[in-house]
Amino acid sequence: MAGTQSCEFVFSGKTMAAAADGFEGDDVSVAKKLMMPAMAVAPQVWENDPAAALARLRHEFGEHGGVNMSIEASATFTVVEPETMRRVFTGELGPDRDYFIYSRHFNPTVLNLGRQLAALEGTEAAYCTASGMSAISSVLLQLCSSGGHVVASATLYGGTHALLTHFLPRTCNITTTFVDITDHEAVKNATVQGRTQVLFFESIANPTLTVADIPELSKLAHNKGIKVVVDNTFSPMVLSPAKLGADVVVHSISKFISGGADVIAGAVCGPASLVNSMMDLHQGALMLLGPTMNAKVAFELSERIPHLSLRMKEHSRRAMEYATRMKKLGIRVVYPGLEDHPQHELLKTMANNDYGFGGLLCVDMESEEKANRLMHHLQNSSQFGLIAVSLGYYDTLMSCSGSSTNSELNTDEKALAGISPGLVRMSIGYTGTLEQKWNQFEKAISRMRESGCNVM
Repeated sequence: MAGTQSCEFVFSGKTMAAAADGFEGDDVSVAKKLMMPAMAVAPQVWENDPAAALARLRHEFGEHGGVNMSIEASATFTVVEPETMRRVFTGELGPDRDYFIYSRHFNPTVLNLGRQLAALEGTEAAYCTASGMSAISSVLLQLCSSGGHVVASATLYGGTHALLTHFLPRTCNITTTFVDITDHEAVKNATVQGRTQVLFFESIANPTLTVADIPELSKLAHNKGIKVVVDNTFSPMVLSPAKLGADVVVHSISKFISGGADVIAGAVCGPASLVNSMMDLHQGALMLLGPTMNAKVAFELSERIPHLSLRMKEHSRRAMEYATRMKKLGIRVVYPGLEDHPQHELLKTMANNDYGFGGLLCVDMESEEKANRLMHHLQNSSQFGLIAVSLGYYDTLMSCSGSSTNSELNTDEKALAGISPGLVRMSIGYTGTLEQKWNQFEKAISRMRESGCNVM
């Protein structure tokens, strides 16, 4: 069932005004039900609040008037007339007119989730993928050609680092120079005229929580004709990289956006021209590599995005409170919300209002042995959190990054990235009351001290 407001579609370079009860044009098109694709521009006015941008989207109702949209679980789609098939494959007809070929290409339910992600990040378009790594690899393969070059932050999620360090050079002759992303002169010097095609970094680095100066880095790259790709997995709602100058924003939706630690998913957010090129039948990385999101997964995720803003605010509020209290206890804590964080003031200038400084903090125990003892007591003695990788869950998740999510880096690479052997990354949850969970943290610290372990 169609919604009630007008909008404008942009897809494959074609623009078409659409009314809620249908549109004028091709006779066959009129007979088909209206569906807004991911390329919707409705219209492109940034609200200075991602939640407000999401609220402006047209609501897709279900097949029979349900308040929730229907799930389009079909892998393939019919046409009324045989001639229409040829027109669809040549690109003359497409999702902007509710024509679909095959769900590896476009699926109505997945497109609706893409529309939400585009609104969330303030981009023209978005395409949702089967995982965060598939989103990252597809973007890099689309923007870089054989012999190409990437400049990337030395501090990245281990899987991304391995992709850039080992896989892309071996399979595609695409090389990467890793730099301290806070050293803009080093970033500039690492670029190679005529070869560097992408500057890649995380808005808030995994796991050190280093904050990138997105506006300045974007200016630096654009002056050299380089595309800026930013992984915003750690800070949805908190930061809006596209608003700050980035060309492409990627996500592991599995984390905060999902919030349930029960699905694997990713997203590419950026210009409609890029997303369209990635779905090209002959040259598109997404189309040809096929990291397709299941429509049932897309439906589940689309139902969680409306309360993402509430969740992010609570993640951030508790992380700020715990970091402040940990510091008072003399614990070595890293959190961008603390005034002694090197990029605290920078983050304040970039962050969206009211979303805090993110839901992750780090405790540096210096050695892996002490890190493991801390996590043991936090999980098994006091039930403060769970020893598990990933982040964005409603309960607190803890891992020693050097031996888990960043284990792909060798010793020298970890040192360059600033990853201490005892760095414990905590994704702060919101279960229980704040005071209840803090008491559990203090109990674990007391147990460690009683056993003779210094936590300072």
